[in-house]
Amino acid sequence: GLLRQTRSRVWRDHVEAWDGIFNQADRCIQNIYRQLRQETDTSEKYPGVLASLLLLDKLSIEDIKASITELMAGGVDTTSITLLWTLYELARHPNLQEELRAEVAAARAASQGDMLEMLKKIPLVKGALKETLRLHPVAVSLQRYIAEDIIIQNYHIPAGTLVQLGLYAMGRDPKVFLRPEQYQPSRWLRTETQYFRSLGFGFGPRQCLGRRIAEAEMQIFLIHMLENFRVEKQRNVEVQSTFELILLPNK
Repeated sequence: GLLRQTRSRVWRDHVEAWDGIFNQADRCIQNIYRQLRQETDTSEKYPGVLASLLLLDKLSIEDIKASITELMAGGVDTTSITLLWTLYELARHPNLQEELRAEVAAARAASQGDMLEMLKKIPLVKGALKETLRLHPVAVSLQRYIAEDIIIQNYHIPAGTLVQLGLYAMGRDPKVFLRPEQYQPSRWLRTETQYFRSLGFGFGPRQCLGRRIAEAEMQIFLIHMLENFRVEKQRNVEVQSTFELILLPNK
């Protein structure tokens, strides 16, 4: 909005960086596309999602380039920041860290090292990531345009209105979460549905395109971290969030 209209240096640098990302992605995807067209047996050489999309011929090359680039480039800082906050919280809560470590050890023993099976047996690790996104969401809010007139708590909202949900405020609201200031991954293990309380990835058909990849990446990272390292604090310093297009740790 304002950054774009004023053509500020921040916006120009932002656009230039994304242009570079898309240009590099374009070159890589075009190279793979040409190779796929020239070779007959490509299933073993190119087993990934990109090759599958290109071979299906159901999406235009431009749609594929946009989706793949957004999926990979857009998931770098968001995923890493969530993991940073998770490690910070585990360092602040060493007893919880040991609980997660024990869960991972039990999951590995029960799954005989099969990572796909392990991912089904670590509910507390998954709860820790949800709890991180509750207290430290990467995005400040979610926005949606209302498709048709609706009335919510006696407020009439006409179609076409941009509605915003404050993720940061909602995650710390005692009306929504009991003792919201406490980092409690176990709150996500309860039986009652809490789906619409965890909205870090959005919801519905327009939720984050890379949600499942991001969740798997973060869960696997935490498994390996907990199996090989113990995270500790060196100083008793409180880290706060700062806004730089997304929410980042200020230290």
